[in-house]
Amino acid sequence: MGERLALKTEPFAAEREWTVEGVPVLSALAQVPEPEGKDRTARRIKRFYRLQCRAFLRYCEKCLLPQAAAEYRAALEASRPLPAFRAELSYRVTYHEGGLWSVCTQTRETLGPGPALVTRRGDTWDLAAGYPVPLKDFFPAGAAWKKRILRHAEEEIRRRERAGAGRWREDWRRQLRRRFNPQNFYLTAEGLACFWPMYAIAPASEGVPVFLLPYGEGVSPERKAEA
Repeated sequence: MGERLALKTEPFAAEREWTVEGVPVLSALAQVPEPEGKDRTARRIKRFYRLQCRAFLRYCEKCLLPQAAAEYRAALEASRPLPAFRAELSYRVTYHEGGLWSVCTQTRETLGPGPALVTRRGDTWDLAAGYPVPLKDFFPAGAAWKKRILRHAEEEIRRRERAGAGRWREDWRRQLRRRFNPQNFYLTAEGLACFWPMYAIAPASEGVPVFLLPYGEGVSPERKAEA
């Protein structure tokens, strides 16, 4: 059997609505990639994202529904407009070349008048092996890749500050290191995108901060750790 170098997918969608006393208080829409084919890699990726979809819907029911129900009852007692909470799980394929397939999934929770809570996840798959690729594999073996990423992110924040673009927490330098997660990345055609959680280094107005490390100078969309 030849090595798989490409993956064709279609969206798989699941939608739920929860009510209190017959009134809709929370709706959820989940869309994840659904691979075509029945080989090992396609089955594994399909199972992975189906599990992510189910986990998202369970989270909505166990964690968000009680909040929505409480807000509904409070609004009813205070004669306020009834709430309509909504949660969404979406995805975007960001890279698909050379046997690598990178996907960014994102949840958005709209739970009231404040900003929506956005949570992002990145996965980069080796289609031949059928497993995700760790971040360190896109740097030369033995390279100080974490230090390189943090230095680039710090330089980019300083550049944006000088340009008057964006707002950052006063302690962003410390949080940049404390909240760094090597799983928070995905590939793009232009470079390697590393991101930090919403609120970790910036206020809600900045959403999920992303820093693009261009390819070159040791950073490559090819797996350098195995070279």
